[in-house]
Amino acid sequence: MQSKPLYRTASGHAYVGDSLELLLELPDNSIDLVLTSPPFALQRQKTYGNVEETEYVQWIMPFGLEVFRVLKESGSFVLDLGGAYRSGMPSRSLYNFRVLLAFCDEIGFHLAEDFYWFNPAKLPSPIEWVNKRKIRAKDSVNTVWWFSKTDFPKADVRKVLAPYSDRMKKLIKDPEKFYTPKKRPSGHDISAEFGKDNGGAIPSNLLSIPNTDSNSSYLRLCKELGLERHPARFPLELPAFFIKMLTDEGDVVLDIFGGSNATGFAAETLRRNWLTFETERKYLVSSVLRFLGGRKVDEARSIICGLQTSESGSAVAFLHPQNRDIEPVEPKEIRMRQIPIFNE
Repeated sequence: MQSKPLYRTASGHAYVGDSLELLLELPDNSIDLVLTSPPFALQRQKTYGNVEETEYVQWIMPFGLEVFRVLKESGSFVLDLGGAYRSGMPSRSLYNFRVLLAFCDEIGFHLAEDFYWFNPAKLPSPIEWVNKRKIRAKDSVNTVWWFSKTDFPKADVRKVLAPYSDRMKKLIKDPEKFYTPKKRPSGHDISAEFGKDNGGAIPSNLLSIPNTDSNSSYLRLCKELGLERHPARFPLELPAFFIKMLTDEGDVVLDIFGGSNATGFAAETLRRNWLTFETERKYLVSSVLRFLGGRKVDEARSIICGLQTSESGSAVAFLHPQNRDIEPVEPKEIRMRQIPIFNE
């Protein structure tokens, strides 16, 4: 890319700027996975920016067109969109479904699969209909659209198998005691192979991931350094799931609305190359703290000051950690080894 990154790691680069302009610097068919969570179409303006519901599809379409161009034929585009209500009304907005239809009908994406991220820790909202009038249940599910350029994008669910339930573990250990092969009333013929140990269960498209991070190095250092935390962070398990399922080690993962760079950090720990674009410099500056878990506060402060004052793009380089498995939460056991700041 012609633009210089704000910082870089052993596997990735983080850029401050307009994603549409930065996307133009990427060649066609060069990215394996674009995974992002853009500002949602909300009734009330947030500090990180969002677009009115009625304008949302028109606003996001240019991003979709550029993503389609830079994706490899085997690549995927994963788009996380939160739900919204119509302004002043207790009825749901359809903006996220309009985005889905527009991307498929007008751009040419395929809907590989629809996923739903359930956040059981989400606070009751919207306040007017849930807390005050008590006529609606709280909104705890985001739609996550998995788009592809072809009917057969790269994917392997064996990389994201879910742990077996206790009952399934007993069945595998002694199948004759707990299960007799037979045909179900639905017509499905469940054979003896059902009791085979395949290393885990096939995951569903309902991802139950609480967004309860409160003790990560990112949050701790933000607090100690007095930095503003990005208000719309998603948990690392969410990008990790799709990065594992849809890419291989060494592939390139791009987040065009980087925020606190959870996607970049997840990609780094899973041995993928990554690019992050973020228009708000302050959020991208603080995102470097995700990679400074082994640094002392004074060292982190020095790096942050360098990034805040640099105009040309200073870079922080990190050597690869020895262990980069981030499940099930941000790993405290990962010890990142760093080398000094340098100018590119």
